[in-house]
Amino acid sequence: MTKNRKAMLDILESVGVPLSASDMFDKIGDDADQATVYRTLHYLEEHGLAESFIIHCDSHGTQRYYTVSHHHWFHCEKCHRFTDLGNCKMDTLVLEYEIDNGIKINSHTLYLTGVCAKCL
Repeated sequence: MTKNRKAMLDILESVGVPLSASDMFDKIGDDADQATVYRTLHYLEEHGLAESFIIHCDSHGTQRYYTVSHHHWFHCEKCHRFTDLGNCKMDTLVLEYEIDNGIKINSHTLYLTGVCAKCL
C-alpha cells in the first residue's frame, strides 16, 4: 500500500463520518493533488477497503461520500452533519427481497435525509 493510500485510509478510519473527495483533499493537505485523491478513493473502494454512496443536498449539490465500513447514515439537510445509525439491521428485509423476487442481493446502501434534533 502506498503512502497516500495508507494516509487516506487512516483519515477515513479516524474521522468516523463519511467524507467527500473534497473533504479528503482538505484533510490530506499538500501530500496529494486532487487527481491522486480521486484515484486513491477509487482504489480503496475497488479493493474493499472503503464504501461510497451518493447524496443529493439542495445546498451542497450531489456528492459521493466515502466511509470505511458498512453503516447506515442520516444526513441533516440543514447542518450537513452525518449521524451514524449503526450496524446494518436489514438482513431480514434483504432475505425477504431475495425470496420474494428470486434474486441474490450482493450489497445495498441506506442513507436517510431530513433534519436532525439539534436543527429542529
